[in-house]
Amino acid sequence: MVEILKDKKEMKRVKTYIKGLDENIEGGIPAGHVVLVSGTAGTMKSSVIFNILYNEALAGKTSLYLSLEQSYQSLLNHFINMGYDFSKINLYMLSDISKIDESIAEVKASKKGTLIISDVGTLRKQIKNLKVGPGGDWLNVIKNIVQKIKKGCNCELFTLDSLSAMYILSNFTGTEVRSRLFYVFEFLRDLGLTSFLISEMPLTKTKYSEYEIEDFLSDGIIVLQLTERYRKVTREIAIVKMRATKCNTDIFSLEFKDGQFQALYGGKTPLV
Repeated sequence: MVEILKDKKEMKRVKTYIKGLDENIEGGIPAGHVVLVSGTAGTMKSSVIFNILYNEALAGKTSLYLSLEQSYQSLLNHFINMGYDFSKINLYMLSDISKIDESIAEVKASKKGTLIISDVGTLRKQIKNLKVGPGGDWLNVIKNIVQKIKKGCNCELFTLDSLSAMYILSNFTGTEVRSRLFYVFEFLRDLGLTSFLISEMPLTKTKYSEYEIEDFLSDGIIVLQLTERYRKVTREIAIVKMRATKCNTDIFSLEFKDGQFQALYGGKTPLV
């Protein structure tokens, strides 16, 4: 249950760790928000959010990154290539959810902040044991993992990469889409997790999510896009929506340099 604040200064915030962006959203994202992170391919959606979880682990926090598309090995190779030093945190691979209680005990024993990663490719190998079939069962698997990690490890941040993959795995179709999406968002809010739901933006760039319902259900929307200027492609980022936050909605150029993301003022207007 969300507590009513006596004063705005009491609001806890999670930094984006993007230099030049946090200053434009009152220091960061309100803790407990469910944020839609939308963009076309190649806009560094996963990298931007992974950067938040990594830096929160450096600060002693525990986070869960659930990948439904990319393998654990592929993710690590990508981020190691970007220069992340995983010896500074407790990086934990959740490879066997039938032994999740043992995994939680190992995470709690660590003196470092923890970033837990699990990928659906690993989970699929356990289908026979879990009796997971087509349809909504996968949504329940995801829910159970998140719930146990939250309660067992005092997990504070969660990333689902991506919503599009979850729709396919859990067979999101028909008239039940709205109610099932409402359930997902409310489930995360009730847990009090600061959640990042990565969404593939259509190439037409006319909407931020597949069903558009997600836009209304989310507490915040971060949009990343590619823009061609002078025969060069530039990555850009904008905060289109962030509840309980006075934010600058201009579009900023996004750069990753010397191990840090930077938002440089661009001055353009977002899609909406």
